[in-house]
Formats: sequence, C-alpha cells, structure tokens
Amino acid sequence: MRRIDEDIAKGQFQNLYLIYGEEDYLKLQYKNKLIAALVNEGDNMNFSKYQDSGINTAQIIDQAETMPFFAEHRVILIENSGFGKKMPEDLGSYLSSIPEFTVLIFVEPSADKRGKLYKAAKACGRDIEINMPNEAVLAKWVGAQLNAAGKQMKKDAWTQFLNMTHESMDNMSRELEKLITYVGERNQITLEDVNAICIAKVETKIFDMLNAISAKDMVKTMDLYQDMLSAKEPPMRILTMIVRQFRQMKVVKELSGFGNNASTIASRVGMPDFAVRRTIQLAGNFSDKEITNLLNDASDFEEQFKTGRLDEKLAVELIIMKYAAKK
Repeated sequence: MRRIDEDIAKGQFQNLYLIYGEEDYLKLQYKNKLIAALVNEGDNMNFSKYQDSGINTAQIIDQAETMPFFAEHRVILIENSGFGKKMPEDLGSYLSSIPEFTVLIFVEPSADKRGKLYKAAKACGRDIEINMPNEAVLAKWVGAQLNAAGKQMKKDAWTQFLNMTHESMDNMSRELEKLITYVGERNQITLEDVNAICIAKVETKIFDMLNAISAKDMVKTMDLYQDMLSAKEPPMRILTMIVRQFRQMKVVKELSGFGNNASTIASRVGMPDFAVRRTIQLAGNFSDKEITNLLNDASDFEEQFKTGRLDEKLAVELIIMKYAAKK
C-alpha cells in the first residue's frame, strides 16, 4: 500500500498494478485512489473496466495499444477476473510490453505466486497484497472515525467490538456507524452498547461456544448452539467451524511453544495478530490431548453423518456433551 502512496505522491506510475488479498474495503480504497490519480473523473474515453469471467482479452490488448485521448494515461481496470490464478496466454505474454502511456490495474481476491500475473507485476510493476490489518492499525482507523463523530469507546467495548466485527473492515465500518447513531448525544460507547447493537457473526459465536466448552459450562454451550440453529446455521457447518478453530489452536499452540510471539505467528499462519492472541488464550484452556481427541471425534462423526449413520444435529451435540461435561 505504501508503494501506491509513493507512486501517487511522486506522480510516477507503473504500467502494471496487481492489488489482491482478503480485505475488500482497503482494496476498494486503494483502487479508487490510484484511478483518481491517473484519470479525471468521468473520463470514459481513457478509462475502461472489465470484471468477472468471460473477459475479452484481445479487446483489452487492443485498447491498451490505443493512445490516450488528450490525456497522459489510458487506464484499464480488470476486477475479479480469475486471472490471479490463471492468466490467458495472449494477455500473459503482453504484460511485459505494455505501452508507457497505458496502466493496467488488476484487482483480484487472490494471486498464485507461481502465475504469470503475479510474476509480471513483481518484475515490472507493483504487486500489492492487502489483508486484514493488525489491531494497532484498526484501532487507529476506528479512533479517527470516533474522533470525527465526537465519540470515545471504552477499552472493554473496543475488545468486544473487535471480536464481533473483525471479519472485515467493511463490516466494522457498518457496525461502528450503527453504534454512533445508537448512542446519540452520549460521547462514550460502552460494552453494553456494543452487545446491544453489533451483530455477532457465527465465527464469534463459535469462539464463545468453545470458551464455554473449556469452562465446562454445558448450559451456556447448548444455549449458544441453539442460538445458531435458530439463526438457520446448518449443524454440519457449525461442526466444520469448530474443527477449523481447533486446527488453528493446534497450529498456534505449537508455534507458540517454540517461542514465537503473536506477530510472528500471525505472519506464518495468515491471521491478524489480535486473532492469534485470542486463539493462544483459548488454546491454553485445552490440553494437547483434548485438542487431538476432539479433532479425531469430529472427523469420525462427520464420516458417520456422510454415510447416513448419524444425524448432523446429534453429531454436534455429542461433541458438546463429551467436551463440555464436568469431569
């Protein structure tokens, strides 16, 4: 991201930009910032956009070869094309010979680092990976929005807000706007406000459920499970997410045991640092044996469900009854 800012500040642009990663909010911001620096708003003569599958690559190449009309740059935006994984032969070969007046901007959800697009962007352009920022960056970003609205957020409220909304910055922005509206003239956002207004994603409920299991709180665990069922979450999806969380715990616990800190682990496993810290804390409530046994049981129950020997709702209940029961 810093490299895009530097190019804009200097007014010196590459012919090829690849913006990819999981964080759509930031990808949108940097895409728009780059386009605004290259072409005037409404300049449809020198700006073209292609998106999704079925893109005519010959047409892109033809446009890229056409001189801009009374402008310095011709900009071609290509979004969600799938070219980050597999690039058509003709366009892939063309990337090394883009005219100096043309800028190709690719915005993709992911990029294969062995693929033609990534290699070309790295060699003769900019490859910009944008994922969820760490907690410090998010706190600064949310803080700026709170200051603009004349609000403050208590520390425990911020922790809960982060836990409930960290799926994406777009989601965080929407939930923060709702919170600011909810508190009205009050300048302090409390934990009670967050719990009253913010919508907990299923991932947050899974985490709360695992906390309840670790505390051997059968009633709370079953209540959370019933809440998810009432929200039309399929039992097998719930089981899959439990397994995913336990696999993360297993990996994070192992890396932590080798002396790695949260930031190092975050970069190794592709998780935000605050999520790693939370996972380390949760993993500390389970022994290595419990984690391994639960993963084995979940795999066994999933196989029984697929072969028609076990109801999917019962499969999750068996996990709960075994691991949330007091010993």
